[in-house]
Amino acid sequence: MHTVAKAVQDRVSVIQSTTMGRTMFHTLEGPVNTISVNKDVSQIVVAGRNVFKVFSIEEDEFVERANFRVGKNINLNFNVSDVVWNPVEENIIASGATNGAVVVWNINRTQRSKQDHVFLEHRRTVNRICFHPLESHFLLSGSQDGYMKLFDLRKKEVNLTFSGLSESVRDVQFSPHFFFSFAAAFDNGNVQIWDLRRPDRFERQFTAHNGPVFAVDWHPDPEEKYWLGTAGRDRMIKVWDTTFKPKCTNMVQSIASVSRIKWRPQRKYHIASCALMTDYSINVWDIRRPYIPFAQFNQHKNVTTSIIWKHDPHVFLSASKDCTIYQHMFRDAVRPADHANPIGIDINIYGRLSHASSDKLLGVSGSKSIASNHSQTKLPSFFKKIPDRSEMFTVVSSSLFLFDNLDKSLSMDWFISSAKRYVLIGRSFDELCDHNASVARSLDRASVAQCWMMLKLLYTRNTTTPSQVRAMTITTPGGGNTDTERGVKQNLDSSHLQENHHPTSEQETRDKHTGDTSTVISDDESDSESENELNLANIASGLAGQTPDFFFGDGEVDTTPFEFDNLTNIENGQDWNLPSEAFQPRHEIERNEVPDSHVNHHATTAAETPPSGSDSELSLPSNLSHVADRNKEELSLQTIPFISQIPTWQFNNLVIDLLYQYAEQGDVQMSVSILIVLGDRLKLSESQIPDATLEQWYLSYVDLLSRFELWTIATEVISLAHVTSVNQVNQQSTTYRTNCNRCSKILMKSGWTCQNCKQLTNTCSICHHPVKGLYVWCQGCGHGGHLTHIKDWLKRSPYCPTGCGHLCEYT
Repeated sequence: MHTVAKAVQDRVSVIQSTTMGRTMFHTLEGPVNTISVNKDVSQIVVAGRNVFKVFSIEEDEFVERANFRVGKNINLNFNVSDVVWNPVEENIIASGATNGAVVVWNINRTQRSKQDHVFLEHRRTVNRICFHPLESHFLLSGSQDGYMKLFDLRKKEVNLTFSGLSESVRDVQFSPHFFFSFAAAFDNGNVQIWDLRRPDRFERQFTAHNGPVFAVDWHPDPEEKYWLGTAGRDRMIKVWDTTFKPKCTNMVQSIASVSRIKWRPQRKYHIASCALMTDYSINVWDIRRPYIPFAQFNQHKNVTTSIIWKHDPHVFLSASKDCTIYQHMFRDAVRPADHANPIGIDINIYGRLSHASSDKLLGVSGSKSIASNHSQTKLPSFFKKIPDRSEMFTVVSSSLFLFDNLDKSLSMDWFISSAKRYVLIGRSFDELCDHNASVARSLDRASVAQCWMMLKLLYTRNTTTPSQVRAMTITTPGGGNTDTERGVKQNLDSSHLQENHHPTSEQETRDKHTGDTSTVISDDESDSESENELNLANIASGLAGQTPDFFFGDGEVDTTPFEFDNLTNIENGQDWNLPSEAFQPRHEIERNEVPDSHVNHHATTAAETPPSGSDSELSLPSNLSHVADRNKEELSLQTIPFISQIPTWQFNNLVIDLLYQYAEQGDVQMSVSILIVLGDRLKLSESQIPDATLEQWYLSYVDLLSRFELWTIATEVISLAHVTSVNQVNQQSTTYRTNCNRCSKILMKSGWTCQNCKQLTNTCSICHHPVKGLYVWCQGCGHGGHLTHIKDWLKRSPYCPTGCGHLCEYT
């Protein structure tokens, strides 16, 4: 009979929902923070910073019935953060203000002001207030100051005060099934369950969320009286079974922080939620299918601040910061599951592939088995519930296929090995490139190894450069000193020595002159003046002793390398003199480094302009000579360096393109590793690689390392990052506030004493001495001490050593 009655009731409710009511809204003069309805859901109270009104809910519109913001004494008591209608008495409304006041309003007052009484017990904002579902004179409040207070409206005073040992109370809700129980949510992520008969200590406490808990709500169905829903800033909605030790049974992941949740009446698994920011939609979730909303309402244009059901699973009310209140009909909801892609594919970090697709697309029919199950019901056809499209989740029969990774090329072992074996700092640049190249080569990643070697070649300065100075210095001692060694000295690299061609001593024609000048004699013409001038021009331009790249005719080149030892075989009487018309003896000039521009200019001039006359001078610039004591008996030829005419290669843009290429291919590990190893060598500007792009590369690599549980390497990458926003990631959210183990107040400053009670903090509960090293404490009762003392104690007894009665657990 119970089953038949329930089926009839559901059918009647479906008929009523399809024939009565419609979606409607009303625009107000300011944003709305909260709403509440009376016990028969015929009226609604709307409150905000500049709005405080009562409306009656008609069939087609909202009609204003009262306005509380009247009179001359408009103060902060009217800046409402939460409002609630008394569930028993129609004329009583309570509100919590941002200045800490809890105000009781009486609609039946004959005066213009409906304010009945003001409680000023809280020092900070009242976040939530709640009437007892059965006792109309009990009003519970939770404030930002960390306290919860139970007001007695008959006595108009505070009956009980509860301290949650936390900075802020975000929500309080009486249980509709247990007379003395209520739940409270806190900023530290804890949820506490209290008993009114024991105000000194909570009954149970558990950590529900990673961050502040913004909302709690008890399930309205008596069959699920132990179910408690929670929501927080971590974008999670969780359902807890509080029968014994609280246990999380279901989790829903949303896209934004959740500010309010409300169970849907007469639906066991449905819960509605609204976001604190970003998301303006109202989502109704089926906790059995937590990945996509069961239904969605998108009427609001700004953040939804409050939702409440009209004791009907098909109608609910909402308010928003867009200055509107709405009545929503469930049949008008958007069904996101209808637009979901029936095909999915995913690959995990180890290369295993999964593919899911609907049976309809695969050509597999599963409707017969579903129909056969429905046909086996024992109810008469009259009592069969007609499936309502708005009450059914989209049913899709699908198949899942799993594929193991047999190809090592799809495996991510190379990523793990590279992350563990790469060296990013602590060695020279050459050693870092060599080591990382050897790591890539051992993992059969030849292109990556070649990239590291190319970076080494590009950014390493060699001691031998193409523009190395090459010169020939010819000296003639004066004064007829025949013991002085005469010879030709050339400053050439060993590689260049093999390219030079020199005539042998047997082919040379030796002539001695007794003047102040010297003459260079070639092998072909000893007396040719034009040949001497040509040789002089070659010397001045730095081309002396160099083998040309190509030859004309049938001549053969002698590739015998020049050896300096052969110079000792030259007779002492041999003279290597320059023609007098080339230079006038001036002074001895020292070797020095010369800028490219000056050297090239004067070298070209010397090569192209022949000297005219025996007394002509070749003027050298001042930066090529240093004035010294003039010695007419000694002649020296200024060393002319050979400067390469090839411009400097600017390869930074090429390396930047390389970084982009690796990132686009998905190998952010290589991009980040190159950035860290190069460091200041790669000078980046905002136009080349924006900081946002660099931050994305770093955070993507850190996320991949976290997925493979490479926490130490991820921390090292964060600390080595050149982007400030990434470098400070591991310095955020590292402060953990503890409470004084005597007065239970939060310790806002470091030190040995509490700022509130002026007593020593962090004292061991066993030896009663201050803990100067590692301190361990129980998150339930707040007592602790030395780690070794607490461990020894918990081996003998599970209870707190201070005698507070808390059952401490060491995990």
